[in-house]
Amino acid sequence: MEEYPEELRTPPVSLVSLVGCPELHALISTHLHTEQPPINTLALPDFSAISIMNRSNKEIRDPVAGILKRDWLLKHRTRVPAVVAALFPSDHISGDPAQWLQLCTHVENLKAVVHARNTKLVLVIVQSTSNDDISEDRMISLRKRAELDSKYLITFIQNDASELQQSLNRLASTFAELANTYYRDEGRRIKTRVEKKNTNSIELYIRYCFKVAVYAEFRRDWVEALRFYEDAYHTLREMIGTSTRLPAIQRLVEIKTVAEQLHFKISTLLLHGGKIIEAVKWFRQHSASYGKLVGVPEAIFLHWEWMSRQFLVFSELLETSSVTIQSISSLAFGMADNPLTEWECIPAYHYQLAAHYLKEKRSCLELALSMTEIADEIDGTAESVVPSVYVGQFARLLEQGDAFATQPLTDEEYFRYALAEGKRFQDSFEIIALLKKSFESFSNLKIQRMASLCGFLMGREYFAVGDFRNAKLQFDNVANLYRQEGWVTLLWEVLGYLRECSRRHGSVKDFIEYSLEMAAMPISSDENVQSFNFKECEPAGPPTIQQREIINKEVIGLVRGELGSTSIEDSNNLTVTEAHPLHLEIDLVSPLRVVFLATVAFNDQIVKPGAPTLIMLSLLSHLPLTFEIDQLEVLFNQSHCNFTIINAQRPPSAAISRGQQGCRVETAPVLALVMSKWLRLTYEIKSEQSGKLECISVIARIGPHVSICCRAESPASMDDLPLWRFEDHVDTYPTKDPALSFSGQKAIQVEEPDPQVDLDLGDFGPALVGEKFDIPVTVTSKGHAIYGGELKINLVDARGGVLVSPREMEPMSPDDHHVELLGIAGPQGEEEFQTGPDNIRKIQHSFGLVSVPFLNCGDSWTCKLETKWHRPKSVVLYVSLGYSSANSNESTSQRVHVHKSLQIEGKTAIVVSHRLMLPFRQDPLLLSSLKPLPPDADRLASLPLCEKSVLIVNARNCSEVPLQLISISIEADNDDGAGRSCTVVHGGEDTVTPTLLVPGEEFKKVFHVIPEVKSSKLGLGTVFLRWRRESDLKAQSCCNTEGDGVLTKHGLPDVNVELSPLIVRLECPPHAILGVPFTFIVKIQNETQLLQEIKYSLGDSQSFVLSGSHNDTIFVLPKTEHSLSYMLVPLASGSQQLPRVTVNSVRYSAGFQPTIAASTIFVFPSKPHFDNVVDRGGDKAAALDSIAFAA
Repeated sequence: MEEYPEELRTPPVSLVSLVGCPELHALISTHLHTEQPPINTLALPDFSAISIMNRSNKEIRDPVAGILKRDWLLKHRTRVPAVVAALFPSDHISGDPAQWLQLCTHVENLKAVVHARNTKLVLVIVQSTSNDDISEDRMISLRKRAELDSKYLITFIQNDASELQQSLNRLASTFAELANTYYRDEGRRIKTRVEKKNTNSIELYIRYCFKVAVYAEFRRDWVEALRFYEDAYHTLREMIGTSTRLPAIQRLVEIKTVAEQLHFKISTLLLHGGKIIEAVKWFRQHSASYGKLVGVPEAIFLHWEWMSRQFLVFSELLETSSVTIQSISSLAFGMADNPLTEWECIPAYHYQLAAHYLKEKRSCLELALSMTEIADEIDGTAESVVPSVYVGQFARLLEQGDAFATQPLTDEEYFRYALAEGKRFQDSFEIIALLKKSFESFSNLKIQRMASLCGFLMGREYFAVGDFRNAKLQFDNVANLYRQEGWVTLLWEVLGYLRECSRRHGSVKDFIEYSLEMAAMPISSDENVQSFNFKECEPAGPPTIQQREIINKEVIGLVRGELGSTSIEDSNNLTVTEAHPLHLEIDLVSPLRVVFLATVAFNDQIVKPGAPTLIMLSLLSHLPLTFEIDQLEVLFNQSHCNFTIINAQRPPSAAISRGQQGCRVETAPVLALVMSKWLRLTYEIKSEQSGKLECISVIARIGPHVSICCRAESPASMDDLPLWRFEDHVDTYPTKDPALSFSGQKAIQVEEPDPQVDLDLGDFGPALVGEKFDIPVTVTSKGHAIYGGELKINLVDARGGVLVSPREMEPMSPDDHHVELLGIAGPQGEEEFQTGPDNIRKIQHSFGLVSVPFLNCGDSWTCKLETKWHRPKSVVLYVSLGYSSANSNESTSQRVHVHKSLQIEGKTAIVVSHRLMLPFRQDPLLLSSLKPLPPDADRLASLPLCEKSVLIVNARNCSEVPLQLISISIEADNDDGAGRSCTVVHGGEDTVTPTLLVPGEEFKKVFHVIPEVKSSKLGLGTVFLRWRRESDLKAQSCCNTEGDGVLTKHGLPDVNVELSPLIVRLECPPHAILGVPFTFIVKIQNETQLLQEIKYSLGDSQSFVLSGSHNDTIFVLPKTEHSLSYMLVPLASGSQQLPRVTVNSVRYSAGFQPTIAASTIFVFPSKPHFDNVVDRGGDKAAALDSIAFAA
């Protein structure tokens, strides 16, 4: 499509000519180009240049010598404007008479030019501002002289921005209107000739239809343009058998060239309108109709070139059209209403056919050139031939003095010219470019098979032009797909080209690999070979068993050096020498598995160290000739097991024998592989090293300088050979025993020797959170001396989880680990254990590695694992001892391992809890407790300001071992200043002697809390509790508790401290005597600056006779206390309920009622007698309080 002129490739654009005032041309042209649709301009600086628009005499009197004029489209887009705009400055109208006369002359000249072509005229008066004075009479005179309507006499104001934009818009709309009118009138004028059919010339009829269609395109009337292009196309088809105006070859060339342009226009309009199916149908009809017009046989290459160009242009149109490929997939193909195939709507398909026809053209051109004897005369003929005035015609250019003339060509002259032009162009590179586009398009659509076909065709073109590097790259990609899908015959052809490319490059390794693969392909008979195109399969030759044998002989002769390079045609130093040996690798996905396949199967799965076992080595090759091997090397992961097998039929070679030193050597009677038959070899193997014993590879040596390394495979897991999978041949098992073929593996496990060392882990019950827990590990030698011993320690969660507590966005700390390995302590007096340069000591949180010193037979060695539990967790301790029983520094020395495990339960030793209480028989009014809280909010405990509250701390032994409680204390947190805002004192003794807590026992301690500042969130501090295990001999060996014990912390919650406005206290003796009166006092204390109104009531009780007011209302002065006193006489003995007191505050709408415990008193039947109890230095009152709270 790039060969087409721009005026044909792009839609027509209206042309307007600007004459005069050249300084405004750029401004007006830029504005017109931004319009939709845009308008092109022909700028003439002065009126003397308007002569270029005159109609020439040749143009007026034109004989019918062709169909379409070559430059007609270009002329109407660049030289024949639809509108002429004459720009005059305003001072020329209002100026002196000379200027006015000159202006009138220019108008008359313009009228003569535009009337000859029916071009529209516009007069533009350029003003600086809208205030310029212009004579109205002269404006009317100017309009009449130009014979214009008033709306086509336009004023253009250039110095006012807003007026300038309006002037430009006015000019654009006027030009668009007049241009549309011009092209409509011209189209009607030509259309009248078409409809009247007043001409007998088919050429003129086609030309008129073409012009009407072009004028319709100028007006964006796509429907009319398409209709007349189709009319011209159908009429052109009728000229083929009737026109005799030109010689036969040139007549057909002209018709095809015009048909090509008309079809291009039709396809462009259809695709522009989204009618992709119609466009494809038109192209199918076009290619089928003109595809049969091949012309004379000697010039048939012109036909194939034309066909190639049709497919190329249409594929480019499909690619660049607005209709996407996605919309094609939704169409239904192959139906009665749509006989098209999906391929015809894909650009890649047309690119491929364009390349195909161009190849046909190249072949025919080469044939035509070979039949022409006067090549020099051909080259000289082409220099004087130029395109003619008409589309599709050529003429000879003659020089006549100072002028040039053209002379028509004969068919013979044109044929020579066409041959000369064909010789100038390199068709191969154009074919490669077309195939590359097709390949990329097919690849993008995931159509891999068609893409591979295009890649193969590209490779053949590269091969033809001698670009073997790119050819090999293309053939390699194609071969990979053909191997996967099993296209044997196609792969044969591709490998033949790859083999030849390697030969031309001198790459002996690639040449041998491709040759071996070809020789081993599944082509076992000559059926259907007669129908195969032998010319197409070159240079591989026909895919027959005989050709396989020929290739096999060539490559084996090259490998062994028995055949010189002369046996291979045009070889490029394809030799294998000692200086350049050859080594081939065959892995599990290599295509050379069909050449050499090795499987290894052990008879046993597990063996003892030093115990012999049998190994079966099975070899297979699909080469057509017997494949004889000089030597086999079987390699294992344990190098001391490697062995070599020598062919007894081949003479030993010094180059081959070099690798046998230090290895076991076996001799086989014959090492020859017959096509598709397994060669089975059985040998005994023995391993002294424990662990995995695996056969890695098998190396076959052929000749002195060639080796093939094949990865060993297990029969049980061996994959099929892709190309031989569906072939008609008998499958045999790699091993004689079919069961071994399904279960045999190329690896076995060599057990470790029985250890003669005892590994003991001490078990001393559960570990407690917070303490250092030592685990003794004892190594005792009972039959082996221990050399290079290593002790590996692993702590693993018993439930399979992790021993780390994940905390996002926080750095890792020791407390994040549930269990931590702190260290490993050796025996006492063995300091070199930790610091010796030859010893290993690595400690991590849950892993440890430590060296064990040399131990003679009967010796023992003990170390302690220092661990610490941060959280309760059940852990399994794995200890592994690895050692050598002999003093050897070799890496292959036998290692013996002993494994032991121990499950240790990590438990919490002491659970600390607390309880906040108000003083006995004292109730403060806390206003925060009266406020409702949101449903999801937690209420903090509230304490009265500057009042004593009671905090009880409980410590319970949750473990299974007795513990000693050393001390309990509360310390303020440093970050909240609790020491300054709150006073915490012990309710009894400040310290306690070590107290024994048996499992499940609970210990309580009382503290007094006195808040000193008002706070909505006051921290009370942290409880520090120190403890240790109950000391005994066994416990001392397992726990490493310091003298001050293990510290357990318990954080106390924050409390709300507020001022209590009212406090109610009850006062009565601790006990009463039956019948003896006692005083019962209710004290109400007002802590505010306000007068408080209090309502109280006292209920009756059957157990007491009381005196005093039962209910009343009182007023309590600010900062004072009011007492209500009652006299009570007990009437019954035992635990009795005091009369219930109810106190209500009117101001706060809150009431007080003592608890049942606070209203209970014990009545003795008579006066009791108490023994004196000696207080141990503590606060007696506090002790009584503690007794009371405990009750």
